[in-house]
Amino acid sequence: MERRTIGAGALGVGAVGLGCMPMSWAYSGSRQRGESSLRTVHAALDQGTTLLDTADMYGPFTNELLVGRVLRERREEAFVSTKCGLLVGDQHIVANGRPGYVRRACDASLRRLQTDTIDLYQLHRADPEVPIEETWGAMADLVTAGKVRALGLCAVGARARRRVGGGLHDTTIRQLERVQQVFPVTAVEAELSVWSPEALEALLPWCAARGVGFLAAMPLGNGFLTGTLTPGQGFEADDVRARHPRFTAEMMAANQPLVVGLRRVAARHGATPAQVALAWVLAQGPQVVPIPGAKRERWARENAGAAGVRLTARDLAEIAALPPAQGSWD
Repeated sequence: MERRTIGAGALGVGAVGLGCMPMSWAYSGSRQRGESSLRTVHAALDQGTTLLDTADMYGPFTNELLVGRVLRERREEAFVSTKCGLLVGDQHIVANGRPGYVRRACDASLRRLQTDTIDLYQLHRADPEVPIEETWGAMADLVTAGKVRALGLCAVGARARRRVGGGLHDTTIRQLERVQQVFPVTAVEAELSVWSPEALEALLPWCAARGVGFLAAMPLGNGFLTGTLTPGQGFEADDVRARHPRFTAEMMAANQPLVVGLRRVAARHGATPAQVALAWVLAQGPQVVPIPGAKRERWARENAGAAGVRLTARDLAEIAALPPAQGSWD
């Protein structure tokens, strides 16, 4: 697989990463199988997918434990990204950016991941009660201590932006400007896909101008852009899409032109709609690494194959001309 570099430290990773979250969090719990997920991670590594993206809150904790079982055997082949800063309680999630907590969270993640070093340690969300500089300073201390190689920040979502006003990623960019004064940011993780391209407006250019890597979360639109979902099919109660405005039967039907357009481009390349959707993300810049979620070997192998799809100027123009996604993202 093509290799890409992220951050000023030029950390090398496979061009397509693996989002491990669906294996144990947020998607159809009845379809989550530990052994199947282990095979999926192994299959991804076999294909050259080196970046494994997880977080302590996924499960919570079980996702890191799962990834740790693979790392015990294949640590040298993997680039491990995990996150801290969010605590999962009974029906609620809260931020915790206290320096003492950050240190304890890192040590706990290292134990679960069965490794001595985390390649990329990301702040999942800033704690509104703690200056972000204090949180970031504690994370920087982890780099000095050799427990972490580089630091990253996850973008604030649309809901937060609408509460404070302004552009979609204004809050994240302000946070980035502040933490850059404390310790360099290696990567930013934010949503980017054909049906959610907002990061192209300001956040991705900010990263490109400063040599900061960009990890594209949800590059397949929570599975919609794969073309494998049927409008009105319904989702299990614990699946985030069951409460997502873009996954109502009406909105899924209204957004089918996006999938049709991806299929048309895919047919010219002997590819799948998912591979074209990922190839579009890859085409947005050399520092962009999509991290599609997958919990089956088949999908991990298919996603990895997107690194070999080269979209032409015609392809990109055709995708750009597709109608924007309908429906609220909140």
